[in-house]
Amino acid sequence: MTEAMPCQRALFEIPEHLAYLNAAAYVPLPKAVRAAGEQGVLTKSHPWNMGRELGNAQSERARSAAARLLGVSADDIAITGAVSYGIATAARNLRITPGSRVLMIEGEFPSLALVWPELAAAAGAVVEVVPRPADHDWTAALLAAIERPGAPPVGLAALTPTHWSDGAVIDLVAVTAALHRQGSRIVIDATQSTGVLHLDIATLKPDFMAFPTYKWVLGPYSLAFLYVAPEHQGGRPLEDHGPARSGADYIPTARRFDRGERNDPIGLPMAAVGLEQVLEWDRAALQARLRGLTDALAEEVSGMQGLSILPRALRAPHVLGVRFAGGMPAGLVERLMARDVHVADRQGVLRVSPHVYNDLPDVARFGAALRAELGG
Repeated sequence: MTEAMPCQRALFEIPEHLAYLNAAAYVPLPKAVRAAGEQGVLTKSHPWNMGRELGNAQSERARSAAARLLGVSADDIAITGAVSYGIATAARNLRITPGSRVLMIEGEFPSLALVWPELAAAAGAVVEVVPRPADHDWTAALLAAIERPGAPPVGLAALTPTHWSDGAVIDLVAVTAALHRQGSRIVIDATQSTGVLHLDIATLKPDFMAFPTYKWVLGPYSLAFLYVAPEHQGGRPLEDHGPARSGADYIPTARRFDRGERNDPIGLPMAAVGLEQVLEWDRAALQARLRGLTDALAEEVSGMQGLSILPRALRAPHVLGVRFAGGMPAGLVERLMARDVHVADRQGVLRVSPHVYNDLPDVARFGAALRAELGG
């Protein structure tokens, strides 16, 4: 593998013998992010030193970093507690056209999927779930569903750039273009993409897009950001609290959708430091490094009988999904963990997700451990 950027393991506290290949679940905190959190705990321990403006400044620092990552204005970003809050905000502010379709893909993550069936039924719309295509080409399957002759128009699509279970990539540029031609509203869960893939808001034109900080942008749990298109920034937030109001009216911009207790002195600085670190890295170099790692992981798997992976062109650069012909052996993830190799089971797929702290020795540890557990 030709490294597009050097290994960043020195920024983290990961033992050399341990192959942590599970960034799609929880990313380890960089030392600098942990330090920001520790400073935040000290701040909360001595609240007399914490002026009101400190919290506002910290929220704007984090908001600005999230906006820069997406290439939008800070006015377009709300601070929420989780992606599910962002999707609920979208659901509250989008009207589903009666007689239209709400489009999703099979096996979607609950935070994105659960809210729409009830809303569609109330609006007199139908939910269409696009089944997993046999050739794993989600883009072609979605385009065929959108443009199916005689089908009702798509009124709303709830989508993601990559399937969370196996890293299967969806060409949202092509898909959203087809959706816009039908006047569809678009909600995007960018949990498994933000920080790695380039998501061009100006091209995609989503109505809402949410992502958390605890995965690919190196931040804490219980914090997420929500992009709100300008046309929806006059909408109704989920919560009523003082910072969202200016007298009797809600404040302008996406800030009206901020969560209650927004000015967290611990989480916000951690999120800002993590986002700023990601912003320092060249996106193309980052993708090239992760692509090199998943290619090397794929090479380890390719010689093992009964295992299969997606074609290279159909998988994201940072996630490799391994399927088992007879189903994943019971307890495999736990047995790999006992060998200091950390991966995940997602919908029966062994999901392997490296980040910038991984290197070729980690790849070799994974291959050796998997071969040992599968009997060579």
